[in-house]
Amino acid sequence: MEEKRGAFASRLGFILVSSGCAVGIGNVWKFPYVTGANGGAVFVLFYLLFLILMGIPVMTMEFAVGRASGESVIEGLRKLEKPGSKWHIFGWFCIGGCYLLMMYYTTVSGWMLDYFYKFLTGRFEGIETDSVGAVFTEMLGNPAEMGIFMAITVIVGFAVLSFGVDKGLERANKFMMTGLLLLILILAVKSLTLEGAGAGVKFYLYPDSAKAREAGIGKVMTAAMNQAFFTLSLGIGALEIFGSYMKKDNSLTGEAIRVCALDTFVAIVAGLIIFPACFSFGVEPDQGPSLIFVTLPRIFMNMKGGRVWGTLFFIFMTFASFSTVTAVFENLIAYMTDDMGVTRKKAIIINVVFMLIASLPCVLGYNVWSDLHIIGGRDVLDTEDFIVSNFLLPLGSLVFVLFCTFRSGWGFDGYIEEANTGKGIRMPGKLKNYFRFVLPVLILIVFIQGLM
Repeated sequence: MEEKRGAFASRLGFILVSSGCAVGIGNVWKFPYVTGANGGAVFVLFYLLFLILMGIPVMTMEFAVGRASGESVIEGLRKLEKPGSKWHIFGWFCIGGCYLLMMYYTTVSGWMLDYFYKFLTGRFEGIETDSVGAVFTEMLGNPAEMGIFMAITVIVGFAVLSFGVDKGLERANKFMMTGLLLLILILAVKSLTLEGAGAGVKFYLYPDSAKAREAGIGKVMTAAMNQAFFTLSLGIGALEIFGSYMKKDNSLTGEAIRVCALDTFVAIVAGLIIFPACFSFGVEPDQGPSLIFVTLPRIFMNMKGGRVWGTLFFIFMTFASFSTVTAVFENLIAYMTDDMGVTRKKAIIINVVFMLIASLPCVLGYNVWSDLHIIGGRDVLDTEDFIVSNFLLPLGSLVFVLFCTFRSGWGFDGYIEEANTGKGIRMPGKLKNYFRFVLPVLILIVFIQGLM
């Protein structure tokens, strides 16, 4: 198997690649804002609770299917399912979800690279603070500019993977995740030393029960449940493939805890960059793209050495997005090599061409096709994201849970044996009924909330 597919050279490589897949743009622009708006530490405590109740169990199931089968998701399910059953059909939806995710994520990753280039070359020097938003608007209105940076993301991403699992994917993610962690700590220290930073930290992490009650405890819990679930990119087999490259030296529960801890660390520290800086300069901590591409550039422009800090921030954001890109691209390559029997080189060429074409609608959706609105009046990017986030991730996770806990699928005995193989923290077998009956209900709540 290793000659055909490759494998991780080290445990650290597996943890960093899996964390790179989980750590993404949402860690930076969504987690801090949702935390501040929902009672600070009150939200974080609920988030950690649901991470334990939902995120870690589903992650171990994806890893278990991959490691037990030694295959990508379609063949993995086929290998573990009962004779005559059709669970492997779900694998096609996983692959479709990975393709759909990359059809817009490559564009957003291109934005990060574009802004890194803008800060590096001094694009924001000498312009009025009120004109920062116009730079973002101009970028969205320029299909050539967005297309170039999207293409760089696609081509470089697959070029990295052409070196294989250990020398390409693992080595690149070790570099990016190490750089990401170093940069995020440097930026957080800088932000925390700004005048008035304490007010931002208090808004962000102070356990404000009054604010939580004002938002509604039910709403805070639901927000925490959604964030804990979606932050890990579970449900489309994006992590399953890394299980297939794992050795059996360590238990899956311990590895899942490490991945979740690293993902959470990045999310929390991102808030320690954003909120102290926002409060220090009297800027509203807006949610979504405006936070990254309008609010923060304004702050950097008013900061001593802002060009340097802005450049470092967007290197960090590029690493955060590009680590996800390379991780999901590996799924697409493995699908073709495992299921279609093509060589890795040919799989890369086919996927490069396909992704360059398939990513164009998202690029054009902000300019040439700006009048195109699909589901619920959403533009192309929001429509693609809605399908992945609100349908494929929760329903896919539900399928993994049912497959791993019911006899008609792989079954709980097979899952728990694989999860507890190796040294480290073991998954308690007495949680069987919780996994079979309670966890599916929690996932359905997330799904219903997403539709609402």
